[in-house]
Amino acid sequence: MDNSFEILDLSSLGRNKTWVQKAFGDISKRSAAQQITIGGVSGWVTGFLFIKVTKAVFVTMGLSLILIQVAQHQGYIKINYRAIQSEIKRTKDVINKEANRHYPGVVENAKRFLQKNMFLAGGFAGGFLIGVAF
Repeated sequence: MDNSFEILDLSSLGRNKTWVQKAFGDISKRSAAQQITIGGVSGWVTGFLFIKVTKAVFVTMGLSLILIQVAQHQGYIKINYRAIQSEIKRTKDVINKEANRHYPGVVENAKRFLQKNMFLAGGFAGGFLIGVAF
């Protein structure tokens, strides 16, 4: 009895795929109805979570700003607004420089993806708006 086996190397499969391709396969090859459904559901979930997270963030930020203003008014702290403005400007410049250096072509990739998956993008936009409404 011959026990020779052919060994298949599957380690290279899926290495160059995005997480969306790994999860759903090539969405652009699916029917328009499937693309709209996938886009709509993922948009709804994203919109719903976006509102929940941003509400918590804005409440926390608002309360923090109120507490800082009260503390400043009562004389517990002193705020140097000129130093804050210069630090904000410097930080903004650093963020823009690093984003352009680490993620060149993000806008072009997004445009290409949206053009290739128009139904998915439309479904996502509609689902996102519905999720934000809830």
